[in-house]
Amino acid sequence: MDVRRVVTGNDVDGRAVFVSDEVVNPITISLMPGGEFHDVWGADDVPTVPTSGPPPRAATWFPPTGGFRFGFFTVGSQSSRPLDLDPAAAFAEMEEKLPGLAATLERGHPGMHTSDTVDWDLVISGEVWLELDDGKEVLLRAGDCVIQNGTRHAWHNRSSEPCVLAVAIVGARRVG
Repeated sequence: MDVRRVVTGNDVDGRAVFVSDEVVNPITISLMPGGEFHDVWGADDVPTVPTSGPPPRAATWFPPTGGFRFGFFTVGSQSSRPLDLDPAAAFAEMEEKLPGLAATLERGHPGMHTSDTVDWDLVISGEVWLELDDGKEVLLRAGDCVIQNGTRHAWHNRSSEPCVLAVAIVGARRVG
Protein backbone atom coordinates (compact mmCIF):
# COMPACT_ATOMS: atom_id res chain seq x y z
CA MET A 1 0.00 0.00 0.00
CA ASP A 2 1.24 3.50 -0.81
CA VAL A 3 0.98 5.98 2.06
CA ARG A 4 1.44 9.67 1.34
CA ARG A 5 2.37 11.92 4.26
CA VAL A 6 1.79 15.67 4.01
CA VAL A 7 3.26 17.63 6.93
CA THR A 8 2.41 21.20 7.90
CA GLY A 9 4.29 23.61 10.11
CA ASN A 10 4.90 27.30 10.62
CA ASP A 11 7.43 29.49 8.85
CA VAL A 12 9.55 32.11 10.62
CA ASP A 13 6.67 34.60 10.36
CA GLY A 14 4.23 32.15 11.98
CA ARG A 15 2.30 31.38 8.79
CA ALA A 16 1.07 27.84 8.16
CA VAL A 17 3.10 26.17 5.41
CA PHE A 18 3.48 22.75 3.84
CA VAL A 19 6.78 21.38 5.12
CA SER A 20 6.89 18.08 3.26
CA ASP A 21 4.87 15.87 0.91
CA GLU A 22 6.30 12.40 0.49
CA VAL A 23 5.60 8.69 0.33
CA VAL A 24 6.23 6.66 3.50
CA ASN A 25 7.75 3.36 2.45
CA PRO A 26 6.53 0.23 4.24
CA ILE A 27 8.69 -1.71 6.65
CA THR A 28 8.55 -5.43 5.89
CA ILE A 29 10.03 -8.34 7.81
CA SER A 30 10.56 -11.96 6.80
CA LEU A 31 8.79 -13.22 9.94
CA MET A 32 5.51 -11.72 8.62
CA PRO A 33 5.19 -12.30 4.86
CA GLY A 34 2.56 -10.02 3.36
CA GLY A 35 2.71 -7.75 6.40
CA GLU A 36 3.63 -4.09 6.21
CA PHE A 37 4.27 -1.45 8.84
CA HIS A 38 3.98 2.20 7.80
CA ASP A 39 5.56 4.39 10.47
CA VAL A 40 3.86 7.67 9.56
CA TRP A 41 4.50 9.87 12.61
CA GLY A 42 5.38 9.58 16.25
CA ALA A 43 7.31 11.04 19.14
CA ASP A 44 8.66 9.83 22.45
CA ASP A 45 7.50 12.99 24.25
CA VAL A 46 4.40 15.17 24.38
CA PRO A 47 4.49 17.36 21.26
CA THR A 48 4.58 21.13 21.32
CA VAL A 49 3.19 23.61 18.79
CA PRO A 50 3.87 25.70 16.86
CA THR A 51 6.65 23.84 15.09
CA SER A 52 8.50 24.16 11.82
CA GLY A 53 7.40 20.57 11.07
CA PRO A 54 10.48 18.34 11.32
CA PRO A 55 9.84 14.67 12.20
CA PRO A 56 9.93 14.18 15.98
CA ARG A 57 12.10 11.55 17.69
CA ALA A 58 10.61 8.07 17.96
CA ALA A 59 13.19 5.47 18.98
CA THR A 60 11.08 2.29 19.23
CA TRP A 61 7.98 0.84 17.58
CA PHE A 62 5.86 1.23 20.73
CA PRO A 63 6.02 4.63 22.43
CA PRO A 64 7.13 5.23 26.02
CA THR A 65 4.70 6.75 28.53
CA GLY A 66 3.48 10.05 27.07
CA GLY A 67 4.78 9.25 23.58
CA PHE A 68 2.63 8.45 20.55
CA ARG A 69 2.70 6.74 17.17
CA PHE A 70 0.49 6.85 14.08
CA GLY A 71 0.71 4.51 11.15
CA PHE A 72 -0.77 1.66 9.20
CA PHE A 73 -0.39 -2.06 9.81
CA THR A 74 -1.14 -4.61 7.10
CA VAL A 75 -1.81 -8.16 8.29
CA GLY A 76 -0.85 -10.52 5.47
CA SER A 77 -3.31 -13.11 4.24
CA GLN A 78 -3.44 -16.67 5.50
CA SER A 79 -1.69 -17.81 2.31
CA SER A 80 1.41 -15.74 3.08
CA ARG A 81 2.68 -17.71 6.09
CA PRO A 82 6.47 -17.86 6.58
CA LEU A 83 8.18 -20.87 5.06
CA ASP A 84 11.65 -21.90 6.21
CA LEU A 85 13.11 -19.17 8.38
CA ASP A 86 16.12 -18.92 10.60
CA PRO A 87 14.35 -17.79 13.81
CA ALA A 88 17.39 -15.96 15.22
CA ALA A 89 17.94 -14.05 11.96
CA ALA A 90 14.21 -13.26 11.65
CA PHE A 91 14.02 -11.81 15.17
CA ALA A 92 17.25 -9.87 14.64
CA GLU A 93 15.73 -8.36 11.48
CA MET A 94 12.57 -7.47 13.43
CA GLU A 95 14.62 -5.74 16.14
CA GLU A 96 16.59 -3.78 13.55
CA LYS A 97 13.55 -2.60 11.57
CA LEU A 98 10.94 -2.38 14.37
CA PRO A 99 12.92 -1.79 17.59
CA GLY A 100 11.26 -3.16 20.72
CA LEU A 101 8.47 -5.09 18.97
CA ALA A 102 10.07 -8.52 19.36
CA ALA A 103 10.40 -8.01 23.13
CA THR A 104 6.59 -7.81 23.42
CA LEU A 105 5.98 -11.14 21.64
CA GLU A 106 5.29 -14.34 23.57
CA ARG A 107 7.23 -17.48 22.82
CA GLY A 108 5.02 -20.44 22.00
CA HIS A 109 2.00 -18.34 20.93
CA PRO A 110 2.73 -16.72 17.54
CA GLY A 111 1.72 -13.08 17.35
CA MET A 112 0.48 -12.82 20.94
CA HIS A 113 1.87 -9.70 22.58
CA THR A 114 1.25 -7.06 25.23
CA SER A 115 2.40 -3.45 25.23
CA ASP A 116 2.08 -0.61 27.73
CA THR A 117 -0.04 1.43 25.34
CA VAL A 118 -3.58 2.46 24.50
CA ASP A 119 -4.18 1.70 20.82
CA TRP A 120 -6.93 2.92 18.50
CA ASP A 121 -7.16 0.47 15.59
CA LEU A 122 -9.46 1.09 12.60
CA VAL A 123 -9.88 -1.58 9.92
CA ILE A 124 -9.53 0.18 6.55
CA SER A 125 -9.87 -2.88 4.30
CA GLY A 126 -10.12 -6.64 4.57
CA GLU A 127 -10.89 -8.55 7.72
CA VAL A 128 -8.95 -9.79 10.72
CA TRP A 129 -9.59 -11.84 13.85
CA LEU A 130 -8.53 -10.26 17.14
CA GLU A 131 -7.61 -12.88 19.76
CA LEU A 132 -7.50 -12.16 23.49
CA ASP A 133 -6.95 -14.38 26.54
CA ASP A 134 -8.37 -17.92 26.62
CA GLY A 135 -8.60 -17.95 22.82
CA LYS A 136 -11.57 -15.56 22.75
CA GLU A 137 -11.82 -13.88 19.34
CA VAL A 138 -13.84 -11.31 17.42
CA LEU A 139 -13.95 -10.81 13.65
CA LEU A 140 -13.31 -7.24 12.52
CA ARG A 141 -14.14 -5.88 9.07
CA ALA A 142 -13.65 -2.57 7.24
CA GLY A 143 -15.08 0.26 9.33
CA ASP A 144 -14.77 -1.60 12.64
CA CYS A 145 -12.51 -0.16 15.32
CA VAL A 146 -10.93 -1.50 18.49
CA ILE A 147 -9.60 0.30 21.53
CA GLN A 148 -6.77 -1.80 23.00
CA ASN A 149 -6.14 -0.89 26.63
CA GLY A 150 -2.76 -2.54 27.19
CA THR A 151 -4.30 -5.99 26.76
CA ARG A 152 -2.66 -9.22 25.64
CA HIS A 153 -3.71 -9.88 22.03
CA ALA A 154 -2.86 -11.27 18.59
CA TRP A 155 -4.06 -10.52 15.06
CA HIS A 156 -5.00 -13.38 12.69
CA ASN A 157 -5.89 -12.91 9.03
CA ARG A 158 -7.58 -16.14 7.94
CA SER A 159 -8.77 -14.74 4.62
CA SER A 160 -7.05 -14.71 1.24
CA GLU A 161 -6.74 -10.88 1.18
CA PRO A 162 -4.54 -8.58 3.27
CA CYS A 163 -6.13 -6.54 6.06
CA VAL A 164 -5.09 -2.90 6.49
CA LEU A 165 -5.52 -1.12 9.84
CA ALA A 166 -4.90 2.52 10.72
CA VAL A 167 -3.30 2.60 14.18
CA ALA A 168 -2.83 5.39 16.70
CA ILE A 169 -0.85 4.38 19.79
CA VAL A 170 -0.21 6.32 23.01
CA GLY A 171 2.32 5.18 25.60
CA ALA A 172 0.68 4.42 28.94
CA ARG A 173 1.86 3.79 32.48
CA ARG A 174 1.00 0.26 33.64
CA VAL A 175 -0.15 0.10 37.26
CA GLY A 176 -0.83 -2.89 39.48
